[in-house]
Parts: sequence; C-alpha cells; structure tokens
Amino acid sequence: MIRRGAFLAGAAAVLSGCNRYQTSLGGEAAESANFLRLFWTFMAVCTLMYVLLVGGMLIALWRSRKAREALVVENGRHHASAPILRPLLIGWAALILVGLSALAIASFVTDRSNAANASHPKLVVTVTANQWWWDVQYSLQGTTTALRTANELHLPVGVPAEVILESNDVIHSLWIPNLAGKQDLIPGRVNDLQLWPKKTGLYRGQCAEFCGLQHAHMALDVTVESKTDFARWLTAQKRPAFAPQGPVETAGYRYVTSRACASCHTVSGTQAGGTVGPDLTHFASRRSIAAGTRPMDRGNLTAWVADPQGLKPGTNMPKIPMRRDEVRAVVAYLERLK
Repeated sequence: MIRRGAFLAGAAAVLSGCNRYQTSLGGEAAESANFLRLFWTFMAVCTLMYVLLVGGMLIALWRSRKAREALVVENGRHHASAPILRPLLIGWAALILVGLSALAIASFVTDRSNAANASHPKLVVTVTANQWWWDVQYSLQGTTTALRTANELHLPVGVPAEVILESNDVIHSLWIPNLAGKQDLIPGRVNDLQLWPKKTGLYRGQCAEFCGLQHAHMALDVTVESKTDFARWLTAQKRPAFAPQGPVETAGYRYVTSRACASCHTVSGTQAGGTVGPDLTHFASRRSIAAGTRPMDRGNLTAWVADPQGLKPGTNMPKIPMRRDEVRAVVAYLERLK
C-alpha cells in the first residue's frame, strides 16, 4: 500500500506539470513560438542524424559477424570488400554539411524574426526584482506618472510589449516559459525582454536565478487578456483605493495608513506612501500573496499579516506585534482594496 501510494503521488506530481500554466512547449507568444519551431527543427535534424549513425553502426556489426574477411588483399594492397563504402562516406559528409547549414540558417532566421518583433513595442512595462517579489510599473501615454502594481503582469493579446528589467539587490532572472526565454536582471544594469502574446490565458513567471532563501517562492502571475479586458483592468488600476466601510475596515485603514505599514507600502489617496514594499492600492484584486506563495484568500492573508516570517522565512517584511482584533481589522481593510 505504501509503494502504491508513493507511486500515485509521484504520478500525480508528474501529471500536474502537463498543463499549459507553465510550459516551454506552449508557444503562446511570438518569441516562444519562434524558439519552439527552432527547437523542433534541431530535434528533427539531430534525431535523423542519430538514427542514421546508430543504423550504420548496427549494419557494420551485422556485416562483421557475417563476414570476418572485411578486407581482401589484391596486388599487395588492401581494398575495402564493400565497394559501396566510399559513396556512403561521401554521402554522410554531405548530409552533415547540409544538416549543419540548415541549423545555422534556422538559428539566423529565428534571431532576425525575434529582432523584428521587438522593433516597434506599443506597451512599455518596467519589472524590478526584489528579494523576493516583483515590482511592476506601466508607462502610460500622455502622463508622467506610472501605474504601479506587484507580482502580476497584465498584457493585451496581440500587442507587442517591451519589458524593461531591473534589480534592486542581487541578480535575478525572469522566465515566463509560455511567452519567452529567460533574461537576467542585474543590479546597476538595464536589460529588456520582448513579449508579443498571441493567445489569451493565465501563465506563470518565475525567478530562474538563485537569489536567496526564498528564490523558489518568487513567482509572477501573468494574465494575457483581450484588449477590452486589459483596458478595463487598466482603468480600474488607475482609480485610487476604495474608502473603508464600517468600523472594522475603518480601524484597519487607520492602522495601515498611520502605523508601520505606511513606511513600506503605498495606498493611493491616503498618507501611506512607502516604496520599499509592494503597492497595496488594489492589493485584493491580485491572484496571490507573497509573490505566488499562497492564493489570495482570507485565511492566507490573515496568516501573512500576523506572521510573514512564518509563511515566508527570510522575507524583508518583519513580524509586527499585533492584537487579534488589529489583525482582523487590517485583513478586512486589505480585502477592501480591489
């Protein structure tokens, strides 16, 4: 029974990866589709060469067992007993040349295609990595201010976007396998990543460079949606934070905007203007908390507010001594921020 249970658990773990939430074989964006085509081209050419090579070796072993006299002596010189060997070697050399040329051309075409896709971005987003969360800012046309959110990236389908990559502390690496390859975020240096999503859906980004204790718990929720839904989301994000309703939410509002929370977090329309931690203006509209560590719900949010170190050891958010009623009030107010 134990072995069967272990087998079923292992099978479930393997099958859980067979979804399109996070896969390098998705091809849901222009760059990832180009890389996917290049991958299958390499796979086809290399598989063909491998099969031919192994087949040749097997034929040679079979022939050697059938006739040990592989060579005959004629006029004092050695000659191959198989007259077809010479043209086979010439053909093999030609096949190698053609195969390598095909791979080189495919690589060049992929590189030029990705460069062309990146030449005219219509949306600019800045993603800044921190230990261990993502700061996301949208540069909006016609305004000098940027819309700021955290641990989520919304993109309109069919619109090429340039993602500017920065880091505030150590080297990180952003990888959204469904949409693009990996790109490093290096302190003091600005990199960029081009995303041109072709299919709507929910995808997962991940830090792919070890960056400290909570490296594995540094995810980015990526939502590719229709242009209409993206415009609606953008409009909602531009609004200031909702005002509290009722005595419990009001108590939470006063705590968040006047105590330690306000020194690290921003809530637009209030006196909370900290920039060290994630922007909380529309915190409750996000899918997860603590950079994908837990789904967004009241139980997880309560545990996070009461003891962030217990949920994500090493995070820069300290445990703040709070009474039970204060935790309840803060959670109620944060749930209001949609």
